[in-house]
Amino acid sequence: MKNNTQNPERQDVWQMFDRIAWRYDFLNRILSMGIDRGWREQMANMLPPRPALRVLDLATGTADVPLTFARTNKDIAHITGMDLAEKMLDIGREKIAQQGLNKTIQLSTGDAMAIPAESNAYDAATISFGIRNVPDVLTTLKEMYRVVNPGGHALILEFSTPEIPVFKQGYLFYLRHVLPQIGAALSGDSYAYRYLNQTIETFPYGQDFCDLMIEAGFIQTEAVSLTGGIATIYKGVKPHP
Repeated sequence: MKNNTQNPERQDVWQMFDRIAWRYDFLNRILSMGIDRGWREQMANMLPPRPALRVLDLATGTADVPLTFARTNKDIAHITGMDLAEKMLDIGREKIAQQGLNKTIQLSTGDAMAIPAESNAYDAATISFGIRNVPDVLTTLKEMYRVVNPGGHALILEFSTPEIPVFKQGYLFYLRHVLPQIGAALSGDSYAYRYLNQTIETFPYGQDFCDLMIEAGFIQTEAVSLTGGIATIYKGVKPHP
């Protein structure tokens, strides 16, 4: 469904994430009550069933997605994580080194709207809680389409809005009033967590987002609702020529 609320500014949003990098992982666990871990594990299980998988994770942040993939999917040969927020990447590199996964996971600077990679280079391209932050969603989806090989998957994990009225009302109250207060108190950045609820409420979800994937060229699109619709995993497949 679409939301006609005015979109907040998304240009150079990576600078905001650099400001809160030192508290980002802690706040994720607190504000999501830990359920985000299960969402990432479910996405790992939706990667294409191929041996020696090569995966690109965009807006990788502190590398939670690559680390989850490496831990839960034994078919993975290599994961490249890209982000524009260097302070987030620095934290991710520390976590990767601590888990002894430097040979499996590599992090580098990269823009999701202009991916520095060859076409057809990956078996899957993923992005978690990041595509709503790009200035042009369709351009990002087209770039994901370009870098995956035929039969490869694009997987997008993103917040959405529940459909059940009572649940939706409670969720929106938390999003608008509780989350910004907690986020501001623990991070010292009130704007970052006001921005979070604004981008969630203005972002297309469900079939509207699947339609964008189709416009980018993907087939076999689907939207897998998580935790009553709080989040959704979107999947699309790049067709063979």
